[in-house]
Amino acid sequence: MKTLVKLTALACLAMGANASAGTLEDVQKQGYLNCGVSTGLAGFSQKDEKGEWSGLDVDVCRGIAAAVFGDATKVKYKGLTAKERFTALQSGEVDVLSRNTTWTNTRDVSLGLNFAGVVYYDGTGFMVNKKLGVKTATELDGANACIQAGTSTELAISDYFRENKMSYKAVTFDTADQTRAGFESGRCDFLTSDQSQLYSLRIGLSDPSAAIVLPEVISKEPLGPVVRQGDDQWFNIVKWVVNASIEGEAQGVTSANVDEMKEKGKPANKRLLGVEGELGKNMGLSADWAYNIIKQVGNYSESFERNVGMDSPLKISRGLNAQWNKGGILYSPAMR
Repeated sequence: MKTLVKLTALACLAMGANASAGTLEDVQKQGYLNCGVSTGLAGFSQKDEKGEWSGLDVDVCRGIAAAVFGDATKVKYKGLTAKERFTALQSGEVDVLSRNTTWTNTRDVSLGLNFAGVVYYDGTGFMVNKKLGVKTATELDGANACIQAGTSTELAISDYFRENKMSYKAVTFDTADQTRAGFESGRCDFLTSDQSQLYSLRIGLSDPSAAIVLPEVISKEPLGPVVRQGDDQWFNIVKWVVNASIEGEAQGVTSANVDEMKEKGKPANKRLLGVEGELGKNMGLSADWAYNIIKQVGNYSESFERNVGMDSPLKISRGLNAQWNKGGILYSPAMR
């Protein structure tokens, strides 16, 4: 009987894996990529008054579309709250989740999902009103905290306060905008989230200069795109779209010089851009998949700077998100 139960369980797992396989073919048939993003977070995924989406996470989706279709515009975006995001991906409502989502053990091994890389290395931080006079997080004992529900921030803050023998009262909200509104209305003493999100939320305040982000970073929050388990081909495609963007920067290939590099570049440039080798064929893509990403979306540096870096309102420095040989930890496996 035990053997029968085990075999039945294995069969169910196999059926689940087979049911989720073939995402590339499904996406190609529908003619566009269904991409799950945030409900609105400046620099990462935000819709403007014309209904156009932009941001670092949005560029991941655009890169996937460029690789699959040769056209970065073939994407439909679905705004998802933190509570909704994993269910939407598990159910097939979206083909990929690119929504400032932290890679954790529990999410990676228990939800039937795979994280396909890191596009932003982040950490949990604190934002307070200047009038509070707080200079460090250790002064927040007994304070009220604005937190977005369903995020890894909830456990990070709980651990930090327990370790420092401090207490706090959580005031939770469903969306980032609601969390910011709660902070601005005075419902809590501080707002806690990933530091990148704090900078994004601060510029949405009626008076951004009234709030400061404290220096402490209390957790590791690697953010990246997520796919369903059971489809290795799709997992590989999304993973290597991220890597191609990072490797493009490392090789000095930009949207401005990509045509020249394709024609006159070094052997590594030619492999990346599909002139030599079979990187695209091995994934079921055209030879110019990475060329299309860099030509239409840009390399990692271009995406970072225009969305969250010095060319954006957020003015976030590269920090950990600089290339490994320039003081950061950003690194792509070899494209060969």
